[in-house]
Amino acid sequence: MNAIPTGALFIILMLLVLTSAFFSGSETALMSLNRYRLRHLANSGNKAAMRTAKLLENPERLISLILLGNNFVNILASAIATVIALRLMGEPGIAVATGLLTLVILVFAEVTPKTFATRRAEQVALIASAVYGPLLIITSPLVHAINWISANILRMFKVKARSASDERLSGEELRTVVNETAGMIPARHRDMLLNILDLGSILVNDIMVPRNDIVGIDLEDPWEDILKQITNSQHGRLLVFRENIDEVIGFVHLRKMLEGLRMGNLTQSYLESVVRDAYFIPEGTSLTVQLLNFQREKRRVGLVVDEYGDIQGLLTIEDILEEIVGEFDIDPQVTTPEIHPQENGGFIVDGSAQIRNLNKALNWNLPSDGPKTLNGIVLEHFENFPRQGAQFKFNNHPMTILEVEDNRVVQVLIDVAINDDSDDDDDDDYDERAIAANTAG
Repeated sequence: MNAIPTGALFIILMLLVLTSAFFSGSETALMSLNRYRLRHLANSGNKAAMRTAKLLENPERLISLILLGNNFVNILASAIATVIALRLMGEPGIAVATGLLTLVILVFAEVTPKTFATRRAEQVALIASAVYGPLLIITSPLVHAINWISANILRMFKVKARSASDERLSGEELRTVVNETAGMIPARHRDMLLNILDLGSILVNDIMVPRNDIVGIDLEDPWEDILKQITNSQHGRLLVFRENIDEVIGFVHLRKMLEGLRMGNLTQSYLESVVRDAYFIPEGTSLTVQLLNFQREKRRVGLVVDEYGDIQGLLTIEDILEEIVGEFDIDPQVTTPEIHPQENGGFIVDGSAQIRNLNKALNWNLPSDGPKTLNGIVLEHFENFPRQGAQFKFNNHPMTILEVEDNRVVQVLIDVAINDDSDDDDDDDYDERAIAANTAG
């Protein structure tokens, strides 16, 4: 090295600093690269992306190569800087060279290139992969040796290597990824993706039409009443039973009735002949599973039954699709007929209203992990059938029982929510009025 002119050493030193900057910046770019976008580019046939993805299949080997090259050029740069300092200032120049070289490497070979790489990760990574491919082949024996030593040291500390499953996203992580796409994916599409992720956690019990609200044809009714019901029905399929829902026969598609009308053969016998057998759904089935079941069984409607086989409600494929895309009917008075707004900001709500529908229609956050309907919430609170006028507070919403019929709550007045910092005395007052109203008479 003594034979090399000082000017040449300066040029070599600058080249080494630039090489160090390349190693530092490319390491940051490759490690912070969006792996999912890279896979998309690779699947689209981008050769640079394919090359980069292949390098990242073994990140330990790539990191070893980068650190090997970076440390080599930094140590060599330090040696050259020491030689230059000795030539220009003698032994005192060693300290000066150490300080200056540290500052130069920190600014020009570490901070600046890494900052640039984080802002242009994809471009830097794709270019760097063209260099690292051949370089990895040349240094393969040395890199393997370094990895073997490193792996054995980690094994001593019981540190396991990352598996392919560690790269997979959980449902909540995927939800975060979708939320982060704001501005790139329309809000409507993003909401649909999030709703699809929610299907696995929603059960058929949560969205089914309750047993008491099921509309069907009772074959014991007069034929004139049945015809009137078919004519005025807003549903494409109707449940057919005898006397009560427990004696279910099946479902009839109203299109079949139009065919009978066209042929002039619209009789009760014809109605019974076109009834399709009922399809039953076990309660507790998730919407994801049930959607696939509907598709496999080529069904669009089914009856939800409990473990004893008793009918609990009715579910259609449209109900599941509405959980993904939203209500098909844009008229809120049609989609939520059980909710009646009041002038004071409160709402008169039917007891059969489902909690999920209340939350969606009114943008509330009532807990839905317990009772599924408003009637269920009232009964759970009182542990009995309350009398008219009974009051209580649920999730900071004051509620007043307006009408009770037979064994169910018909209507409830729900006032606007009270702030969380309301006095405890208010809760006591509500409880006292509730007990008094419930025990009166």
